[in-house]
Amino acid sequence: MNKISTFIGCMFLITSLAMSSAMAETDLVRGETRIDVPAIADGLCVHNMFQSNMVLQRDKPIGIRGWATAGEKVSVSFNGKQESATAEKDRSWKVTFPAMDASAEARTITVTGAEATLKLENILVGDVWILGGQSNMEFPISKIVDGDLEIASANFKNIRLLTIPSLNGSDQQKSFPGQYQWSSWSGRHFRQGFWDVCSPETVKELSGIGYVFARRLHMATQVPIGVVDASRGGTTVETWTPDSVLREIGTPEVKALMTRWDEKVAAFDPEEDLKAQIKKHVEWIARMKKAGRPTDKKAPSEQRPGPAMDQNRPGNCYASMIAPIAGFPVKGAIFHQGYNNAMGLGSRNVSAYYQIFGPMITAWRKAFNDPEMAFGIISLCTGGAPQDMDTYLERMADNGIYIRATQYQTFLDFRKAGDETIGFASSFDQRRSWYHPQIKVAVGERIARWALATQYDLKKLAWEPVTYKDVVAEEGRLLVKMNGNTGAHNDGPILGFAIAGEDGKWQPASVDFLVTGKDSRNRPKKDNKTLVLSSPLVPAPVHFRYAWARNPVANLKTAGIPFATQRSDSWTIEETYESYMGGTVIVPGELDRGEVSKLRKALQAGDLERRLKAAEALLEAHREKVDK
Repeated sequence: MNKISTFIGCMFLITSLAMSSAMAETDLVRGETRIDVPAIADGLCVHNMFQSNMVLQRDKPIGIRGWATAGEKVSVSFNGKQESATAEKDRSWKVTFPAMDASAEARTITVTGAEATLKLENILVGDVWILGGQSNMEFPISKIVDGDLEIASANFKNIRLLTIPSLNGSDQQKSFPGQYQWSSWSGRHFRQGFWDVCSPETVKELSGIGYVFARRLHMATQVPIGVVDASRGGTTVETWTPDSVLREIGTPEVKALMTRWDEKVAAFDPEEDLKAQIKKHVEWIARMKKAGRPTDKKAPSEQRPGPAMDQNRPGNCYASMIAPIAGFPVKGAIFHQGYNNAMGLGSRNVSAYYQIFGPMITAWRKAFNDPEMAFGIISLCTGGAPQDMDTYLERMADNGIYIRATQYQTFLDFRKAGDETIGFASSFDQRRSWYHPQIKVAVGERIARWALATQYDLKKLAWEPVTYKDVVAEEGRLLVKMNGNTGAHNDGPILGFAIAGEDGKWQPASVDFLVTGKDSRNRPKKDNKTLVLSSPLVPAPVHFRYAWARNPVANLKTAGIPFATQRSDSWTIEETYESYMGGTVIVPGELDRGEVSKLRKALQAGDLERRLKAAEALLEAHREKVDK
């Protein structure tokens, strides 16, 4: 007997999935993750990527897959065509339909097996984009500046939203569940694993950057857009990279990273860990009783999985969040990450990031069967106290800056190799001290510029940042030659450049355009492609750095696109330590707390020296004026 739209066990047939999130959460227990729909159901089912309200990728063959009883014949009807398959021994089946043009016409997929029929309705054909990275990609539209306005106007029936559940484990998963997952950070449950039509009600918890990106693409093209949010807070680049890829990299830094995790996993003893938990609980009970406070907290009784299931174990997020959706045709991905790789201060983490990030991008393209898949990099956001002219050098000691420069360098590497589908957008100019800067609308719009210009043929849209072609040292100044015109974003001077001589000691630079002569009205004629950098404290500069702070003073832009965080030198932070302190660091590749403190004091002294020199020059100028 056929069971249409009520076959329990296949996620997209449950009529209750249409109910509101608020109604669905009424029976949830605090701290509990409830799985409403398993990743793979018993009997006939489709992969959980296939649901009512989804978007299928246009212009690529449409593969629909799922599971059934081994040997069962499965027929699938879609767009007036029918394809059949027989379930393999592992229960899997797959059919493929020809590629289709984009269409906002709501269509139905009908899947028929021996005893059940499944119907997926309101299916559109358009472009599907993956949203990857950590919390600044995950950060919801409801929490950003102007998010309330975005939510109020989010009436886009042809934009569809899906958030992949945050799962764990190193075994590559074949699908994902539909669930309500508890977040201890926000103290609430989040509905994950379900496709939704974009509306003011459904969009609230979606990635702010991801929503703005999708909204802009759809507004410009009128093509149905599906966004699949596979981002996760607090994650590193290595967890988003397949374990097998990481082990092939072979550099000392990545080998050491993998060895540390292998040893950590091997050393974990769940029984001893539980004993330690119980001991801590007993000690806590004693302290509470002594203080006359409640002691109703339950004692630990279950073994923990330990580091093997840690979200940042190399390869884990790839295996549990990207592998389940691998193989599905998509248009591209945008990726915003870096914070958790910027911990501490030292070149080891930065080198490992650079060695991993490029292979991660290649691995994602392989996962989605498209070596030319569009991939947009959003550089690391701001964080920490803002840089100003009083703290200029002090703020230059931060690993986040090196990670940000590495992200841009990775983009340049792909471009130099002829990659036309790699993208880049800076976010450091959206200045906020918090590590979750809430100015996300501009960032989503900026990465949308890249996508529209390169993937949707709107070539008039500017997106690619101007970069430098050459650096020439001459007569106490540094000439930085650009590949395009540029200038300050405001009416003030160009800010954000620091220069150093061979001694490796930095100072902020005064910046002007190169004067090449005079025009017909006897005014200075300037070359807007060549910057002149100088400082009275750096008599013979050889290198520059730009936007070199976590929250930098920097305003060089072209058509609103920032000159990215970058440098002409290759000095490590350890070499900077040596330049200022005269000695080498104790542990190669990192600075300990004492060394960090010493370096920052030396940089503060450099800031103070510059301010004193400026004050002396001002006093001298004042005296000369008085004397006259």
